[in-house]
Amino acid sequence: MSSNGVSRTLRMFATAAVAFFGGTFALGFLTSSISGRLTLHKRKKYGRLCGACKGIGYYPCKLCKTNGIIEWSPLYDPVFINPCVCPTCDGFRVQRCLNCLGFGFV
Repeated sequence: MSSNGVSRTLRMFATAAVAFFGGTFALGFLTSSISGRLTLHKRKKYGRLCGACKGIGYYPCKLCKTNGIIEWSPLYDPVFINPCVCPTCDGFRVQRCLNCLGFGFV
């Protein structure tokens, strides 16, 4: 036994296990990143421009009418109306195209 109470065999086994699982995670992350980039490249090269957003990937928010806020009240006949941030565009006044998911290509 070593001085801190952990045997050398156990320490080598734990180091090998951590290296194996860390390498597996890194390899999976790298593979998914490369796959995503290749898919995007193919979509740009062979795909058509999106007809809904005309290739931009975003279009003006239809819920708040590019205002960024909506008027909301919990009651049907409200005494006062609360201005709230638009839940569709989060106040950015544009929303991602749902046809091409913001890539601009179909």
